[in-house]
Amino acid sequence: MNITLKKLKDIRSENCITVIATTHRTKPDYLNDGLRLKNLIKEAEDRLMADTTKRNATGLIDKLNNLASSIDHSQNLESLLLFVNDDIAEFTRLPIKVEDRVVIDDTFATRDLIRAMHLETHYFILVLSQEKTRLLEVMNDKVIQEVGNPFPYENTQFFSKNRAAAAIASKQTSLIAEYFNQADKLVNEVRKDNPLPVLICGLEENHNEYLKIADNKNSIFEVYLNKNMINEPAHTIVEESWEVVKEYIVQKNNARKEDLKKAVGQNKFLSDTNEIWRAISEGKIQTLFIEQGLFQPAVMKDDEIVYVSDEKRNDKGVIDDIYDEMIEANMDFGGDVVFLPKGELSKFNGFGAITRY
Repeated sequence: MNITLKKLKDIRSENCITVIATTHRTKPDYLNDGLRLKNLIKEAEDRLMADTTKRNATGLIDKLNNLASSIDHSQNLESLLLFVNDDIAEFTRLPIKVEDRVVIDDTFATRDLIRAMHLETHYFILVLSQEKTRLLEVMNDKVIQEVGNPFPYENTQFFSKNRAAAAIASKQTSLIAEYFNQADKLVNEVRKDNPLPVLICGLEENHNEYLKIADNKNSIFEVYLNKNMINEPAHTIVEESWEVVKEYIVQKNNARKEDLKKAVGQNKFLSDTNEIWRAISEGKIQTLFIEQGLFQPAVMKDDEIVYVSDEKRNDKGVIDDIYDEMIEANMDFGGDVVFLPKGELSKFNGFGAITRY
């Protein structure tokens, strides 16, 4: 991911352009992705020319086209997001399906980034042994990169080769703990700019020792891959790790659906959009539930949300997707969001919320 959610969420300025496009991993399908992107940029151009001075519009369009020309479509995943305004021109790839669209607003459209993050398909794998650690950035079952310097981080300082010292178990355990402590600090340095969850791949004894010293335990998956794969190719590590992560995600998502059922029974569930909006502004919402693929343009009138038709999405003053705005606002209050398959919230028109109390 070339730009972080945290960075995007803090940006508010005129003409924040988000171009969201479906892409493909394999040839010949990805050969047409450039044309799809070009058509979406033309849509952005038409809207900018209608709503912005020609001088400003031309500069933004040039930035969009220059950014698009820098993209290697042979590296595509399932989707591609471009973020451009007067100060930023960056893109990211995501391993999730999206609805093609162009959003021009005072903020960037981050909903798909949030969805990818909460599906936990974008993560690090910490390949752990007592002699060496490696760090892989991964999306689903695909290697994004193997993190370089200071990785792989070799244990040249804290591993005793002295037989007498090694014979003293407590001494050896202390040395390994210090090595893992140094490795953990390096992992967290990488995660500062890209705070993804971490899956540990390593033997049970090493996993358990690492958890004892880890600074950010809540960012580490509750499951792990109990294998020594320190010298295996990255793609092999990722294939086996993804099976663990995928199963974990399914179980976690099922648990969240149970939370939803309980909330309905306890009268802690809201489904009216304006009730939810007011509750968000008061910090009362814990979790938003939304069906994948649901978008709704709207306007604000006297602090009330008023839906408008898709035909008016491009009108001045219209919020392209009110659900995106609500998700971001709720996250600012420490709330979260769960994306469910289409049809699972049909009785609530695809959207609802659990209150904190």
